[in-house]
Amino acid sequence: YLCAYCIWFLHCFNCLKSYLFIPPSEFRADEEPVDQKKYLEESCKPKCVKPLLEYEACVKRIQGDDHKHCTGQYFDYWFCVDKCVAPKLFPKLK
Repeated sequence: YLCAYCIWFLHCFNCLKSYLFIPPSEFRADEEPVDQKKYLEESCKPKCVKPLLEYEACVKRIQGDDHKHCTGQYFDYWFCVDKCVAPKLFPKLK
């Protein structure tokens, strides 16, 4: 969107420049996109300390027993993280 003033009066160089100049970095196909999910997961992990501590306690409790597992606690932890991430992530997806 260009303002009518900028279109009508081409001498408004600063206004036109801000709309027409696109930094080359925005069009580089060789750049990897930033994974927002990983960033958001790191920011949400502190909010899920309780399930993490429960998982770590389970792991410590069953060390040496090949028949027991902590899958439930592991999934509880990641459910907490995902629940925190989801509302922040989906608006960022294109």
